[in-house]
Amino acid sequence: MSAFRRLFRRLRASTAVLTGLVLAAGGLVGTAAVPAQAATSITINGASGGRTFDGVGAISGGGGNSRLLIDYPEPERGQILDYLFRPGYGASLQILKAEVGGDTNSTSGAEPSHQHTRSDLNCDRGYEWWLMEQAKARNPDIKLYGLAWGAPGWIGGGNFWSTDMINYLLSWLGCAKQHGLSIDYLGGWNERGYNVSWYEQLRSALNSNGYGNVKIVAADSDWNVANDVNSNPAFAASVSAIGAHYPCGYRSSQSNCSVPSAATSSGKPLWASENGSDDYNGGAQAVARGINRGYIDGRMTAYLNWPVVAALTPNLPYPTMGLALASQPWSGSYSIGKNAWVMAHTSQFTAPGWRYLDSSSGYIGGNRNNGSYVSLKSTNNSDYSTVIETMDAGSAQTLDFNVTGGLSTGTVHVWSTDVRSGNTADYFVHAPDITPSGSNFSLTVQPGHMYTLTTTTGQGKGTATGPAKSSMKLPYSDSFDGNATGTEVKYLMDWQGAFEAVGCGGGRSGKCVRQMSPQKPITWDKLTDPHALLGDVSWGNYTASSDVMLEQPGYVELIGRAGGHDYDRTGGQNAYRLRVSDTGAWSILNTNTDGTVSTVARGSTAALGTNRWHTLGLTFSGTTITAVIDGATVGSVNDRTWATGQIGYGTSQGETAQFDNLSITPGSGGNDGGTTGAIVGVGSGRCVDVPNQSQTAGTQVELWDCNGGSNQQWTDTSAGELRVYGSYCLDAAGQGTTPGTKVDIWDCNGGSNQKWTLHADGTISGDQSGLCLDATGAGTANGTLLQLWTCNGTSNQKWTRD
Repeated sequence: MSAFRRLFRRLRASTAVLTGLVLAAGGLVGTAAVPAQAATSITINGASGGRTFDGVGAISGGGGNSRLLIDYPEPERGQILDYLFRPGYGASLQILKAEVGGDTNSTSGAEPSHQHTRSDLNCDRGYEWWLMEQAKARNPDIKLYGLAWGAPGWIGGGNFWSTDMINYLLSWLGCAKQHGLSIDYLGGWNERGYNVSWYEQLRSALNSNGYGNVKIVAADSDWNVANDVNSNPAFAASVSAIGAHYPCGYRSSQSNCSVPSAATSSGKPLWASENGSDDYNGGAQAVARGINRGYIDGRMTAYLNWPVVAALTPNLPYPTMGLALASQPWSGSYSIGKNAWVMAHTSQFTAPGWRYLDSSSGYIGGNRNNGSYVSLKSTNNSDYSTVIETMDAGSAQTLDFNVTGGLSTGTVHVWSTDVRSGNTADYFVHAPDITPSGSNFSLTVQPGHMYTLTTTTGQGKGTATGPAKSSMKLPYSDSFDGNATGTEVKYLMDWQGAFEAVGCGGGRSGKCVRQMSPQKPITWDKLTDPHALLGDVSWGNYTASSDVMLEQPGYVELIGRAGGHDYDRTGGQNAYRLRVSDTGAWSILNTNTDGTVSTVARGSTAALGTNRWHTLGLTFSGTTITAVIDGATVGSVNDRTWATGQIGYGTSQGETAQFDNLSITPGSGGNDGGTTGAIVGVGSGRCVDVPNQSQTAGTQVELWDCNGGSNQQWTDTSAGELRVYGSYCLDAAGQGTTPGTKVDIWDCNGGSNQKWTLHADGTISGDQSGLCLDATGAGTANGTLLQLWTCNGTSNQKWTRD
């Protein structure tokens, strides 16, 4: 290299560092830019080959993760929808995948079927039609994709891979048409394998019923389906894309996204048709890697995050996963997650139909640890966008770009997100534009960031914010008379079965809630009896009452203090249940996530019979639980297992019972003598959290973003305990009394290592040790473990109650 060229390279590197400093002044980083590594040259070549981009999207379903969104008040509901779907505003989703409801739990609740029975059809059930309509209204170009997790039991006599199921999907497409929706993609059975003949029959049925434009994605599981695509021409002709779930690893860093050769050689578009399952903020680094690396490693052209929004209460599985948190329609509170802004770095700067540029995509300097970049060109063959992530980089890096192959050499617009930051002001920031010199320009990129370089315009970051969180106030009541037939009533979330508004039976006028599923469904998760939940997980002392009517022999349940679920292993739930049968036999049950059902009281009253209305009531006052039937107290028991939780309705399997005139009134007595809520670190602003909602004794607690989850709800009891989940206590591990003893959860046993004192200065000390609850190493980040330490008055030992 000549002396002149060496001098020129040094000048370009210096210019790149200055560019990084200018960007820092524009708000991309909070401190002066780190000195860059030696410059890396990247050519953005519009003549490069590459696969067609199909889009970045998200999934509504796999449970009731979107359930509470429809119950939000305006303007907050519209603001959330704008952040999800409006182009140039937020996540700007390009694909929305919606569950084809099947009256059965499919992770975080159940979605209603449009056909509870073979002779039944109602195209207005549920909220997925509404959500797809809202998405289309904001982005007419969004692609819609339907997939079933389960199905009503009448289908195929319990066989999903049946002609009944094909006809069921055709009727679902007909419902979509009634709503003015054109479905672009259709899948089979989520994560339950595939049947080659069934897919071929589905293709034929779509073609012969006017749905030839609907493309089939197979098999929404793993890559094994590619072998049959390659060996069976009829199957290959039926399938338009191969969709695999978590191809970069389940809930992984998404650092490596390899694909077997059978898939890449199939000639089919390859999709990450489900990915994510991570916290709406905590998953951002993985999403940043996965969208880029899915293409670089595996030539995957679509990325769908599960789920789209966490619009469910925090006692259900995966309560904070998605792009936004919207768990409190009664307060209107919501929060847009970092995941949304990471996705926006692709979705706001591309569109389905753009093409990847293979020679302009890869790893910075050929090293995965430096980060990755992908380049895509517009259908106009001039505009382009390059998306860069530096999640694992250890220092700043200077990138020298050369634009060629017919692409625009005009102004380059720069957008950036500091993914490591907890400050929303650092997300999706429009930095100063770059004017290339000829076809060349340089940029210094900082570690832990995302950047998009683009010649397009029209991007933006919404400014709307939601109100503060607040608990759902009591008293609360609902006669259900204001609901349209077939709709889910306000705040009531199906967990199993389908609870809908119908005209009342038993000679009663007005509307009632009816459990609509008359048979055992084709399940996706562990089968449980039908039940639905409503309310705030922090409710402790209250009286819940409701009118009930059995339509056939069986039982109904009024549920109280309902907490967490084990959706897949046992189907169990932490709750109390007043169960009453048509014979008049009653019991108060204590159920838990281990699947254990304990009878704590039982008896018999006059037979309820069928098609006659009765009134059930449950009162919780501290540890006292009282059951009332038709105004008479039938039993009372003391049990301290569950301190707080929601109310709910339940029925026996296949029992189409009705419910009316729900009433919840506040009680007295304290939650076992104390209050329930989050414990928030003064130094960190984060909550004391049981990782991953674990209910395993010995799990060490940590700091995590406050999200209202049941794993962050602590009850300070009159016995001096700090309880979570009702039956676990904050515990000094091994009865340790020395600094550094880990603080975990353990079955409440009355031990002195489970007794705590909350001091006026904000410290919390263990009664046995005299040491303070402490964030290890004065840490403030998510995942910082908690321990006992010598009390020193620092902010990492001070806590507030929320």
